[in-house]
Amino acid sequence: MFDVDPWWVAGGAAAAAVLVVAGRWGWHLARAVQAERARELFRLQHERYEEAFLKAAGATGLPRGLRWVSCAFGGDALLVRDNAAGGIVALVPVVVRFEPTEGSDLADNPAAREPRPATAVFTFARGTWGTTGRVVFNHTPEQTVAAFAPQYRVIPRGHH
Repeated sequence: MFDVDPWWVAGGAAAAAVLVVAGRWGWHLARAVQAERARELFRLQHERYEEAFLKAAGATGLPRGLRWVSCAFGGDALLVRDNAAGGIVALVPVVVRFEPTEGSDLADNPAAREPRPATAVFTFARGTWGTTGRVVFNHTPEQTVAAFAPQYRVIPRGHH
């Protein structure tokens, strides 16, 4: 058959190993750059995203019987990797205020007007942030990560 020099085989295996290591390093670097870009974009344009969130959340009709009045953003976004979808998600602490809707069962309930702590959820896709108005009530961003532990993994600064 073929008479192959063992040095060629060893050299080929070493070259393949170098390519695999370089490929993984490049992949991790690209993910870290994407995460930092997403973080900076959210920081620079958070006011625009906050307006979009309030509009989207109010359009969901949830919670039933209440109308969104305001949503005060109170802190930096916690970036997490969505392990299921592979994308980046921003979890932002918010305080939400509602008014009961006309004719609702909650019209006479004073608790309906109480401010509620929550976490607003944003997703980063195709280079921009978006939201469907999803909110996790009675949770800080850290508590949201703990509650959805298998799904979310915190992205530390400077990492992917």
